[in-house]
Amino acid sequence: MTTTARKPLALVLALALVLIWGSNYSVLKAAMAHIGAQGVIFLRYLITPACAAAVLWWRYGLHWPRLKREDWLPLIGLTLLGHVAHVTVMTHAMDLSTPFSSALISACGPVFTLVIVRVVWKHRVARIQALGVALALLGVLVFVSDKITGPKAQSLGDLLLLAGAVLFSSHTVAAGGMIRRHGSLVVLAYTTFLATLPLLLINTPVAMQVAWSGLSPGMWLALAWSLAIASFFGWLIWGWLNEELGVPRCAPLLYLLPPVAGVISWFALGESFGPVKVAGAALAILGVAAAQFGSANTHSRAS
Repeated sequence: MTTTARKPLALVLALALVLIWGSNYSVLKAAMAHIGAQGVIFLRYLITPACAAAVLWWRYGLHWPRLKREDWLPLIGLTLLGHVAHVTVMTHAMDLSTPFSSALISACGPVFTLVIVRVVWKHRVARIQALGVALALLGVLVFVSDKITGPKAQSLGDLLLLAGAVLFSSHTVAAGGMIRRHGSLVVLAYTTFLATLPLLLINTPVAMQVAWSGLSPGMWLALAWSLAIASFFGWLIWGWLNEELGVPRCAPLLYLLPPVAGVISWFALGESFGPVKVAGAALAILGVAAAQFGSANTHSRAS
């Protein structure tokens, strides 16, 4: 298939991936009602290492890429930041919060990436980007305002979501050099392998208390779909789509995630949200768009 012929297919695949990711928030929320956050993490690091090994075998056979000695310490750092810290914080946050909140605050990642790039690289920020950061943060504040005086668990969940978004943005910035040298597949696979043992050790005691035998076949299928297809292979497909369509064409599709996640959560889980919450979400997404695309140079450097 020619490059020109692949473009429409890639766009359809990108929209399908947005739908898969948008629904995954509700799938994980429903799963955690049965097995808890630590049960999800435990199962994730039984499934995703096997997926990583299968993809590496498919791509390289038995001759997996070898890393230089000086690459391993940064790779361990990325593992601790992107898997041990980020996955743990985000999973517990999603358990305490709602799918719509999880999707919206996760979508604010580019804002935190921009701030980190400004602080770490001393990169100039355009006025429109600074305005975008302010709008996004204001939108998030409006969005979560109903929870400030509400249940403490949901308030804590949203704070953890913000922390998780900062961790993911930090990982994105830190991983740039390693990905340019070795490719996203190698970095994702090797950090997954390195994270498996510590995360299994941390989560096994609680996971052993889960009544796994009582889960329905449908729940097992949902978990396999969520952890293998949506989470692991979804990110591999997203990397290919960015190469095929270009980051500027792919990135705006991520702004569809919060409304998709919100509609699916409303339909499947009965999540409710009024006009104030919708207005806050719209303001946050507008701010993220302004921050991300206010300067092509900043976007290029950050990616």
